[in-house]
Amino acid sequence: MEKVSPDCPYPGCFFCVMKEGNPSKRRASILKFFRELPSQDDDGQVLPISGLWNTAMAHPNDPEFIELGIFECMAALIWKGLKNRRWLSHDQNIYIPYYAAHIIGSYTMNMEEFAESAVHAGVIPPLVELLRGRLTWVEQRVAVRALGHLATYPSTFPTVASHAEILELSIQLAMSSLEIVYSHFYQYFDRRLSYHCDLLTRGMGGVEMESRKAEEWASQLQCWSLQLINCFAFKPEFLPAICKPEFLAKLPGMWGGLVNENSPAGIGLLRTICHHKLGRGPVASCPGLIEALCNIARSSDDWQYMAIDCLLWLLQDPSTCHKVIDKAVPTLIDLAEITNLGDHKKLGDSIVNVLQDCIQLQGTVRSSPSNRSKEQIEELLNSRQRLKWEKNMLKEDLHIKQAAALVVKLEGNSLFSAGNISGAASKYSEALALCPMRSKKERVVLYSNRAQCHLLMQQPLAAISDATRALCLHNPLNRHAKSLWRRAQAYDMLALAKESLLDAILFINECSQSNDPDLSLRQNKVPDYAERLVKKQMRAAWLFREAAIKHGGVHGEGNSGNIYGHETDDSEWETASESDIGNDGRDEMGDEDDDSEWKNEDERKDKYDKPPMKA
Repeated sequence: MEKVSPDCPYPGCFFCVMKEGNPSKRRASILKFFRELPSQDDDGQVLPISGLWNTAMAHPNDPEFIELGIFECMAALIWKGLKNRRWLSHDQNIYIPYYAAHIIGSYTMNMEEFAESAVHAGVIPPLVELLRGRLTWVEQRVAVRALGHLATYPSTFPTVASHAEILELSIQLAMSSLEIVYSHFYQYFDRRLSYHCDLLTRGMGGVEMESRKAEEWASQLQCWSLQLINCFAFKPEFLPAICKPEFLAKLPGMWGGLVNENSPAGIGLLRTICHHKLGRGPVASCPGLIEALCNIARSSDDWQYMAIDCLLWLLQDPSTCHKVIDKAVPTLIDLAEITNLGDHKKLGDSIVNVLQDCIQLQGTVRSSPSNRSKEQIEELLNSRQRLKWEKNMLKEDLHIKQAAALVVKLEGNSLFSAGNISGAASKYSEALALCPMRSKKERVVLYSNRAQCHLLMQQPLAAISDATRALCLHNPLNRHAKSLWRRAQAYDMLALAKESLLDAILFINECSQSNDPDLSLRQNKVPDYAERLVKKQMRAAWLFREAAIKHGGVHGEGNSGNIYGHETDDSEWETASESDIGNDGRDEMGDEDDDSEWKNEDERKDKYDKPPMKA
């Protein structure tokens, strides 16, 4: 530590130490630096800490600093910031607790042995104090991240769990994080703490960039809180504390937004909860929660399969089946022709088997479905039987059935063009009854056309059902553009902004890759009707919307004010009958015959192929 660069004004400078050529001297100097840093009050301490942060981010698996005492040093610095406010407010020391907690989280995110070293170094108590909010929300964010990594590993989870307040604090933070960030930072442009602004934008941005990054960090704060709770949810003894109705009811709405789409967020935690019998009971007792699971299961959400898993596990449990069966059956029937979804192979077969078991176990009063549900399940089973029969039919007979279905479909198209929407829907139903089960492309068109009829007849639930069936039949899954657009409109009619938004965005993506002249983007321009719907739903699904309403930033539904701080288009989007998709403005049905000719130009990676939560 005695060797100092002639140009360096700081004795024992960390950066000069790192330039030491002798490995043994270098290690000894680093060890001394880590031991002495917390007791020093020199100016410029934030510089080596930020350098250590960069190193931790770039080389999180490098054991050198772990062996030399970095965790003990970071824990001591956090305690110093918590106990010595005079030191914290001096120079740029306000940044140090943030960087220290971030360094702990970075070095523990991959290596269990590093996490064990961190626990032995005593990092958990100061992290818990940051989690309490002893400083600000930016320190809470990195503290919950670090604790989440420590809770991931079997060897360190018991120590995390021994601090009983961590779970309760995480639950409170998951529910309040968006409001905290909005009210403490986002809402007031002129009152933002300067060090928050610097951390958010690295000194590179103005108010707009700060706001965008604040939304991203708020989402991370919530999602990392949920990930920490998820580690507890794997242990049955913690489920009673987690499964409080007011918390469960909010989980489907915790979705990460468009800024944090790689996190399963609330639905990921719900899946963990539903995996255990002790969790399924409270979930089944929340009717609104089951409806939300059904909506996610029939959506373009990246985590659609998690909602399907929840519904299937609830139906397979005799103690919860009777509570959810009538809500879950229509949704699962719509999804019964899915083949593969991410890592789920033959998912449709699994759905059919579970529904079949529900019928066979109906002898017990508790699990007996309603007559309507039984009829729907029996209709599904009959269609599966019909598929088996068709395998033994002559090709000529199948072609005759297909031709008959085509004739009836064209009759439906004519009725639709004449304005007889109800008659057209009936014809599409008749064509579906005739069309061979294996003629998936033709059935996609029929379901999608009937969905459009339901839209025009103001029947959004029926439109969602048919559009979902078309999307499940389509190859690739969930990529039929017109069905996505129709379901987006139907979800909008039900004021389900997130589901509508995701479908509308995927619709635009599919249009950009389509060869269909009615769908392809002209001059790379997003259709006006799609742009208006996306803008509308982005406002309605805005991460801070509830907090903004509560704190006076948005005056409830119908407010035309600027809630984002950006210019927005508040004009109404066209209804289904006025949209631009078809030549006559009414989504012409006859052009759907060519649907099979347009495909993705590139085979994109399955968007459901996401890394699982580490726990």
